[in-house]
Amino acid sequence: MPLKGDTVRGAALDKARGLITHEQTVLLTLAIATGLAASLAATAFREVLLGFQWLAFGTGADLMLSHVAALPWWHRMLVPAVGGLIVGYFIHRFVSGRRPVGVPQVMEASALDGAKMSLTQGIKGAIANAATLGFGGSAGREGPVVHLGATIGSRIAKWMHMPRGHARTLLACGVAGAVAASFNAPLAGVFFALEVVIGHYALAAFAPIVMASLVATVVSRAIYGDFPAFIIPNYTISAFEFPAFAMLGVAAAVLAVVLMRGVALVGQQMARLPIPAWCRPGVGGLGVGVLAIAFPEVLGVGYGSTDLALKGEFGLAMLVGLMVVKTMATALTLGSGFGGGVFSPSLFLGAMLGGAVGTVAGVVAPYLFLTESASVFAGEGAYAMVGMGAVAGAVLGAPISTILIIFELTGDYQLTMGVMLGTVVASVITSQWHGTSYFRGVLAQRGVDISARVERDLLQTEYVSKLMSTSFSSVPVSTRLADLRLYLRTAPYNELFVETEDGRLFGTITLNDLDEEAAFDHTLDDLVIAADVARRNPPMLEAGDNLQDAITLMETVNEEHIPVVNNRHDRHLVGFVHEKDVMLAYNQALVRLHRDEGAAF
Repeated sequence: MPLKGDTVRGAALDKARGLITHEQTVLLTLAIATGLAASLAATAFREVLLGFQWLAFGTGADLMLSHVAALPWWHRMLVPAVGGLIVGYFIHRFVSGRRPVGVPQVMEASALDGAKMSLTQGIKGAIANAATLGFGGSAGREGPVVHLGATIGSRIAKWMHMPRGHARTLLACGVAGAVAASFNAPLAGVFFALEVVIGHYALAAFAPIVMASLVATVVSRAIYGDFPAFIIPNYTISAFEFPAFAMLGVAAAVLAVVLMRGVALVGQQMARLPIPAWCRPGVGGLGVGVLAIAFPEVLGVGYGSTDLALKGEFGLAMLVGLMVVKTMATALTLGSGFGGGVFSPSLFLGAMLGGAVGTVAGVVAPYLFLTESASVFAGEGAYAMVGMGAVAGAVLGAPISTILIIFELTGDYQLTMGVMLGTVVASVITSQWHGTSYFRGVLAQRGVDISARVERDLLQTEYVSKLMSTSFSSVPVSTRLADLRLYLRTAPYNELFVETEDGRLFGTITLNDLDEEAAFDHTLDDLVIAADVARRNPPMLEAGDNLQDAITLMETVNEEHIPVVNNRHDRHLVGFVHEKDVMLAYNQALVRLHRDEGAAF
């Protein structure tokens, strides 16, 4: 007889074994591996970017502004143009779809393609994006690392033969790990993956994504150290400044809309040029180079200039000038198909806009409040920080993750309410004026509507054969009128299906199909048969049709129930579907979808 202690230990071992084989434990383990791989990939991307930058400008420093500003004007002008031609040809020759890759492709894969992405294409796309930034393209590095991290998560899911739901979670783990490692921002990595990529805060995905983000952050900090990307001077926030933060949010919305529409406009104009598509990034790069002659700050990611704006080291004229030329440079870069992301340019523009508003506020405050400006003015850096969150949140369409990224990039949580206010105001106004985020706008230009496609794909996975009813009444074409009256009384929905002698669907009969004479004149009982009163060639569905086909047909013909045949050539009747069954199947599919998205871990 086993001792009590042995029984307890045995039960504990059984429980541990059950935990080890639990699918969520497997998913957590894979999430950790994905976060580690995504972090190393983000580090590699950064180093490759700096390698291209050294090749193009002769410096491998993260903040290259001072070095580039000392180069000859022709060097600053020609390097982006040459880089554009190189990147354009590389994308045309090696990248699937012959277009730059980034966050929109990740969103599409997550929502519509079963989280399937090619790691090989991810690596090729990362090389093209790293070259874009290294040769001075005015773009950001978040889009490239997000795409690269997503392809890693997708590949791990494929290797492990994970089901669609878990594959989607691992793709998001790759995104979270890449963002966390790239920006030293674990919280932002989690919420960016949930808010932008998955599109909702699914509890089932939350724990794996958190683990991936934490692991990626630990690895990144071990390599680069635990330092915020930007540091702003000390400040004190006054309650009088919140109206100014709200106004800054309005201005940020305007700037965000101008940027997004500018990128789209440049893309349209580039498409009209009588040159090969792969040459367009060279034209865009030349435009960026021309702007860089007077404003070298527009080249590359632009963190050096953003940092100077946060420290209040730019005058008003410089802030406004940089805001204008950076908008133009980013539109030329992204619109020409150069590559790169949009987040870093949004931070740059937000910092310049916020700094400009802050400069004006610092001058006006003493006259408005008849007191020393220091008591009611936090400083240009605080306004620049609010502007960063407002513009980036409006462009990305992800206010929550953007707010967290701003806090983690600056390591400053004192301005919480100011950043939240500016970001929310900008995001709401932008959604009203522009209608969609930058990422969804890129997909829309390609004819991809994620929301509509998710619903359509859901409908196309449910088939008529699974919801049709086989409890129907059919009669041969020779059935007498007297018998038809009797059969109609007991037929489901008072409808009869008329079949030929070889079993083909001939037509349908309802009480409404019988005219008044046939319905009540019994002298016709032996003279009229089913073939005489049937509605011939009725609308029909095949057993292999899907729910989308059924709904479309019912809406077109305005009928509640439709006969189902084996195929439209043989037309052998196998059942029928009713509108209520179709809608019930659709609602049940939606319930399953939302249950999978929000299932508790």
